Amino acid sequence: MDAIKPVVVFAALAFLVFHLVEGRLASELQLAEVKGHERSLLQTIDCAEACSVRCSKASRQKRCEFECGSCCKRCNCVPPGTYGNKEACPCYASITTHGGKPKCP
Repeated sequence: MDAIKPVVVFAALAFLVFHLVEGRLASELQLAEVKGHERSLLQTIDCAEACSVRCSKASRQKRCEFECGSCCKRCNCVPPGTYGNKEACPCYASITTHGGKPKCP
């Protein structure tokens, strides 16, 4: 009987800790209500606007905006400026074509 008591105490403590952590995480991940609208805590960027700025000086704007848009949707990030600065968005910089060339403008 004495050998079972520590197991029961451990199980009870583990159960309480699990529910405490689970409740805390659930409250942190709840949707925030802003002006009557729900939004997730992870902000998404306006890819069309970001890519419009990124591609404003491209010689082939439509193609640039198409490629940039697909990369933006995947990474939720577009580097600042019209060229370079890809270190600001590592996911965007790491996407390549089947030939191994950078896909994102």
